[in-house]
Amino acid sequence: MPAEPVAPPAATEDDPGGRTVRRLVAVVALVAVLPVLYHPGLGHDFFDLKIYMRAMDWWAAGNPLYDYVQPDRVQGALYFTYPPFAALLLRPFALLPLGATVTIFTVLTVLGVLVTTYWLVAPVVRRHNLPRLFTLTVAVLLVFAAESTRETITFGQINMLLVVLILADLLFAVPGERGWAGVGVGLATALKLFPGIFILYLLATRRWRAAVVASATAAAATLLAAAVAPWDSWRFWTHELWATDRVGRTDYTGNQSLFGLLSRFTAPEKPSQLAWLLLIVVAAGYGLWRAARVARAGDALAGLTLTGLVGGLFSPITWTHHLYWFIPAVVVLVDAGLDERRDTVRGARRRRWLFTLAVGTGFVSIYGVVTFLDWGVAPTHTDTVGEFVARNAYVLLSLLLLVTLPARRPDRAEHRATP
Repeated sequence: MPAEPVAPPAATEDDPGGRTVRRLVAVVALVAVLPVLYHPGLGHDFFDLKIYMRAMDWWAAGNPLYDYVQPDRVQGALYFTYPPFAALLLRPFALLPLGATVTIFTVLTVLGVLVTTYWLVAPVVRRHNLPRLFTLTVAVLLVFAAESTRETITFGQINMLLVVLILADLLFAVPGERGWAGVGVGLATALKLFPGIFILYLLATRRWRAAVVASATAAAATLLAAAVAPWDSWRFWTHELWATDRVGRTDYTGNQSLFGLLSRFTAPEKPSQLAWLLLIVVAAGYGLWRAARVARAGDALAGLTLTGLVGGLFSPITWTHHLYWFIPAVVVLVDAGLDERRDTVRGARRRRWLFTLAVGTGFVSIYGVVTFLDWGVAPTHTDTVGEFVARNAYVLLSLLLLVTLPARRPDRAEHRATP
């Protein structure tokens, strides 16, 4: 009798070819989704970057820097609001054609995403023996999918420069006790003030030398700007810094801070300053306490992530492109989940909870609060529970993560002293 034909072996979980196909399909699917996510933001047309460049032209023509104003359909009027040191760094770009400046800012942001994502994810890949190229590729695509990244690119913002400075400092220089520890945080603070929360973090974690270096660096950069532009510097630090109406409407949904949450309850009136101060004292006090505790336990990434979330809650205005800190939060959650034991009931439950929180955080930060939802141009109250959750999704998620973000074991959380 003729031999019966033998069927080829079915693809299994151990089949390298099958794994490769599945990974390729996953990457292609993510790449295909990105244009859909970016399309609504293309209407921003590098709006913020254009404001910076027009303000630089205005300043170069001999006008006071902080007199520059531009009408906006949502915010009413927008001004140049960055510190004078940032203006010094931006001014040379005004000499270039606008298209060249847009290209440079976009390329630098893309490079910032690639570098920082590698810093965050590569240690997790090594510890858990994950497929290196596939994991890093998926991570990069997911970071590009996040609303904070999309808004940074399509508005022409400088946020990734700040993130590079902060992560390089707090993941490598400070833990490695390098001589330049604190310089990155100091420069970032001189550029945009928001990173000043990380100087408090250095103090809370008793990194005294790094805190002094960061403060001295911020002061030196500020004094340099004052030497070049004394009147504009005086005006910024004595008046414009305190005028929050120059930045935009505090009740607008894009403002995902505690002050924004309160403003959406009281719009068009301003919320109670006392209520806001009480909220930020509690949130910032608890958040920095947790950040210092997990950092001293050996988890520098969880500590700086909690601090970034505190900064977003603390600031009177925190636009969606400021909230990069959900990205390292997802990395911490996934890493902690992979480390949990699956052979115990408690370990399995905690593992499911960590992965669920990671997926939820990723979903919220990718879908966002403004990309696909039109909240109009007029101040409106928050009237329903659903509207409250939708309009304050990042605020609520930040508060949840302040309480739940885990501290990983030191042998699992340690970053090495070289990027």
